[in-house]
Amino acid sequence: MPVRTSEISQDHSGRGVGLGLALVSAVAFGGSGVAAKPLIEAGLDPLHVVWLRAGGAALVMLPLAVRHRALLRSRPALLAGFGLLAVAGVQACYFAALSRIPVGVALLIEYLGPALVLGWVRFVQRRPVTRAAALGVVLAVGGLACVVEVWSGLGFDPLGLVLALGAACCQTGYFVLSDQGGDAGEAAPDPLGVIAYGLLVGAGVLTVVARPWTMDWSVLAHSVHMNGTAVPAVVLLLWVVLVATVLAYVTGVISVRRLSSQVAGVVACLEAVVAAVLAWVLLGERLSAPQIAGGAVVLLGAFIAQSSTPARGSAEPVASGGPERPERELPVRETAA
Repeated sequence: MPVRTSEISQDHSGRGVGLGLALVSAVAFGGSGVAAKPLIEAGLDPLHVVWLRAGGAALVMLPLAVRHRALLRSRPALLAGFGLLAVAGVQACYFAALSRIPVGVALLIEYLGPALVLGWVRFVQRRPVTRAAALGVVLAVGGLACVVEVWSGLGFDPLGLVLALGAACCQTGYFVLSDQGGDAGEAAPDPLGVIAYGLLVGAGVLTVVARPWTMDWSVLAHSVHMNGTAVPAVVLLLWVVLVATVLAYVTGVISVRRLSSQVAGVVACLEAVVAAVLAWVLLGERLSAPQIAGGAVVLLGAFIAQSSTPARGSAEPVASGGPERPERELPVRETAA
């Protein structure tokens, strides 16, 4: 049975919206470091900044948690997993890795997450993974190696590498858990409720790790310097909470529902490129020629992955490049966002 033109148009429109949301999420996440760095340089501990980020976002999303309290009974494991992996795990492992290995190396290992997502989808969930998605991951990781200039720090600490790999695994959990129920239509768990409870769980875990009662709260009452410009610390904190956390998680989870975990994971690699560009513009940290070239390669990898991956529900076989069998119809899934 042939696919109707209206269904194809609807599918392409949904993918376009999903790609746009994924890009917004990457830009929002990418701006977190630029806003957090002046706070850290002013005297806040990195883990305290992470706790403020998660705790502030949890307070913002608290009304949605109350509204979707039925998720506590229907999806307790999903909420706990999202909080432990997607919120607390990524942040705690990444910042712990930074204390032992160079920033660029830690960032590169963390963004092996998209490759791990492909492995999870293919070998655990036994779902199709196209050659284009795999090629996109290879290009994105190679480009990231240039963006973070991985060769600038080669003194690796084994425990630091393990912690960075833990951040990558937690990032994989973020994409996999965001995709849970994506094919269930109206029965899918509401993404806003999942994010709200995930932030609450993550903030609770980070409270134990970060010990905020030892934080120097006076830093937030003064201005901090961003490339020589005085900026109120509370303004940067609001940016980290509202844009780099709430907006980033909401658009990121919904984009995974509209695209797929593997495609959204590749597009998320743009976060490192955005972070480098914003650091160049706002913090005066110059980009080298290899970094610019690496950013272009990451963009190419993301474009190949999102433009050539079949829609959800496609019957295209794994790594196949041929046309679909005419006797099979492509179902169109309505996203419950």
